[in-house]
Amino acid sequence: MKTGTAADHDKLPAVIVVLAGGVGAARYLRGVLRVVSPDDVTIIGNTGDDFRIYGVHVSPDLDIVTYTLTGRIDEEKGWGLAGDTTVLLDEMRAAGLNAWFHLGDRDFGVCLARTEMLAAGASLSDATARISERFGLAPRLLPMTDDEVGTRVVLANGEDVHFQEYWVGRKAADPVRSVYLGGADTSRPAPGVVDAIASASAILIAPSNPVVSIGTILAVPGIREALTASSARVVGVSPIVGGAPVRGMADKLMPAAGAPVTAVGAALLLRDVLDGYVIDLVDENLAGDVEALGLDVAVAQTMMRTVEDAAALAKVALTMTEHR
Repeated sequence: MKTGTAADHDKLPAVIVVLAGGVGAARYLRGVLRVVSPDDVTIIGNTGDDFRIYGVHVSPDLDIVTYTLTGRIDEEKGWGLAGDTTVLLDEMRAAGLNAWFHLGDRDFGVCLARTEMLAAGASLSDATARISERFGLAPRLLPMTDDEVGTRVVLANGEDVHFQEYWVGRKAADPVRSVYLGGADTSRPAPGVVDAIASASAILIAPSNPVVSIGTILAVPGIREALTASSARVVGVSPIVGGAPVRGMADKLMPAAGAPVTAVGAALLLRDVLDGYVIDLVDENLAGDVEALGLDVAVAQTMMRTVEDAAALAKVALTMTEHR
């Protein structure tokens, strides 16, 4: 359980930091931006999923957040740009190449622009800021680190593969022994990350995979410490509802991290940085178990079928940050 002090507020906190993964986080963030000003929000995005393929640097979670919050996302898939074409991939496959990672043509253009910026000496933070400006993203989006890191999955047979190969290439079919963030030991928080956490009046953890989204952010030295030192209350939302992930493969990875696939298990993985946790209505019977971890608990509708659902959920979490 995180400790610290936090003043009560007459209104929702004005300076918000949100730790975010991909699809679930982006949908949650749409709700956050409905109840607070985008100018008051800083998003710290997961870059453990980043990798190079087809000659470009792909930042899946940063792009999902950017596309979603600027209305460009392919809503059906939850990633990629709406109406994008696949001429590039079609040609690669026609030439006999195994183009297993889907990247639309315009999406490829964004990744190519990022790659060229990095090759010219820009940091990932610089490139992210320029892409954010190009799309008109109102809140500030920061990568968790500018250093090259990558989420690695160690399979039961001992093979060590990048998360994207495990998740997309192999469709999460292989049993998993462990997960770790490659390069974490020598990485540092990106510029502005620690300062944003220190100056926040509220910190939210989006309903993202606790192992390979939030867990990777916390694996960057200095971020976990900044969260535990902050006087702001930290409130998360469970990505596990009724014993299953709302989206993704958390059920495949949480056991490898030593946690059961429940709302309690998700809270357990983050308990040292949390003050409060929101669980779904169907998991109301688990509220006492979450409280036993030393956390405040709210029970609410966490399934975000509409932006209004997301806004209501964000308000519940933000209200929990106001007082002990």
